[in-house]
Amino acid sequence: MMTIGVDLAAEPKKTALARIDWSPGSAVVREVLLGTSDTAIVMSIKKADKVGIDCPFGWPESFVAFIAAHQAGNVVVSPGVTGLEWRRALAYRATDRRVQAETGLRPLSVAADRIAHTAMRCAGLLATLAGDGMPVDRAGGGVVVEVYPAASLARWGLPHRGYKTRDNISVLGTLVDALLDAAGWLDLGTHEDLCRRSDDAFDAVIAAMTARAATLGHTAAPGPDDATAAEREGWIALPTSPLSSLVPDGHPRPAEHLPPGR
Repeated sequence: MMTIGVDLAAEPKKTALARIDWSPGSAVVREVLLGTSDTAIVMSIKKADKVGIDCPFGWPESFVAFIAAHQAGNVVVSPGVTGLEWRRALAYRATDRRVQAETGLRPLSVAADRIAHTAMRCAGLLATLAGDGMPVDRAGGGVVVEVYPAASLARWGLPHRGYKTRDNISVLGTLVDALLDAAGWLDLGTHEDLCRRSDDAFDAVIAAMTARAATLGHTAAPGPDDATAAEREGWIALPTSPLSSLVPDGHPRPAEHLPPGR
């Protein structure tokens, strides 16, 4: 299996892409690129089994409805309700609320933060893929899945705060050490130094690892109440199994543990 991770930014300059090849007992990082263009991302996605993209795949349904009503000039708001909780209900998606409940982390709001610029680029990429015949499902059922590296790290029991920006490069190095200690089967190869210097490169690797978890069914799917919203807003693939579950050990299970009839 080959997975791709994309740490998407509004412009290619801050966009990183990582490719991981998976086999029994090991995972090898074959490529990490910085300054990645739309063309390079689309070409890589077409070669991959699964791709994790660190960017919202859509906007909150409530926000879209609010903007449409405002544009039409018929927003109806009850007196006294335009406070913080009302704004948050517009600003955050169902998946954002799920991630916060599960991890304590609050994703950036695609409706109210600068991540919206990146989401515009992402929407264009998804449209290009769909136009080229690739299966695109904002809930994660197609070739691409939305990921949130910090949440993946949290679910895998790894440090997940304070490693962004060049000012925290020492924290990033410690995090790389923690990842390699926890995942002895992961080979960063010649890309280890870059992952220690660039949080974009590191996040791209984590995005590719999360894509592997999604392929194995080791991420939380939207429940019945969130399914429709996930199809429109996007759904963050939140790992549900330990890091060790990403790589089979290469040995068959004992016969007594095989499913009946095998």
